[in-house]
Amino acid sequence: MFSSCTSCQSIILQPLRFILFPLIDVLTRVFPPPPLKGGITVTMEDLQCLDSGQFLNDVIIDFYLKYLLHKASDDVTERSHIFSSFFYKQLTRRDNASEGITKDRRHQRVKTWTRHVDIFKKDFLFVPVNQEAHWYLVVICFPGLDETRFEAWDGPNSQTGMSQSGTDEFQDQEAAQGSKSPTDTSETFLFTDGVFRASVCASPLCRPCILIMDSLKRSLHERVFKLLRDYLESEWEVRRGSTREFGPEQMQSSHCQVPLQDNSSDCGLYLLQYVESFLKDPVVHFDLPLQLERWFPRQQVRRKRDEIRDLVLNLYRCQNLDGNR
Repeated sequence: MFSSCTSCQSIILQPLRFILFPLIDVLTRVFPPPPLKGGITVTMEDLQCLDSGQFLNDVIIDFYLKYLLHKASDDVTERSHIFSSFFYKQLTRRDNASEGITKDRRHQRVKTWTRHVDIFKKDFLFVPVNQEAHWYLVVICFPGLDETRFEAWDGPNSQTGMSQSGTDEFQDQEAAQGSKSPTDTSETFLFTDGVFRASVCASPLCRPCILIMDSLKRSLHERVFKLLRDYLESEWEVRRGSTREFGPEQMQSSHCQVPLQDNSSDCGLYLLQYVESFLKDPVVHFDLPLQLERWFPRQQVRRKRDEIRDLVLNLYRCQNLDGNR
């Protein structure tokens, strides 16, 4: 990131916008800047899609997603991988309308996209999708995990973690007492320290799944689920040299209950906010469907156009200052 000019990122310089606009036609901003690789170039034309009522383009989507991953904590960054907005587009591209396209051929188109990363060592894969001028987010969770892992917890707000050995101990304890299955999320009772303790549940700590976060509450995503499962199967075969199924039983699909847009143009902003909220505070308990309706206030999304525009301009100012030193 821009360590030499971090303070610039937190300053909202409204006057700077009007000073730079006459010059921006011939200047570009790149994030992350050289010598770092994979920089996204943002132009004046790209900035115009941040005007009220405009649809976000793929450059702004990719720019801000890259920025979010760079500013996330090291732990979250290590656990996450964000695909470019072109990934799903390339995966689903049709060469010939009359030609059948196999899953291996689809995978071949994007095979090199993960040559530097093993996605099965990641916990979360973020896939931005644009269909019929509408943006939404797909999150593939724990693709390398072959089964759901459970933990004991004391209620819906508990964030207490437990290792797999702790989970096994909990299951053995319940089995010995004849209580319910650890996969049952209803109330159970444990006899410890001479008393019965209630409200101890088994919650999925890690669940292989594909989540849809759609701000328009659309329900036609079955093709998306299938294509991404096919991709995972082909990627696993290439990466691991063996076959593995990623069907609905192995990797459940679910539509998350998320904040919804109240207009026809903010879908891209909601996609970005979903990723930002997830990276800031990753989901801990995967009881599906995820109930995230109160994840963030709508006003937070409404401010995002100005925040991203100011971020781009401030980053440009930082690059310009560094270049003149």
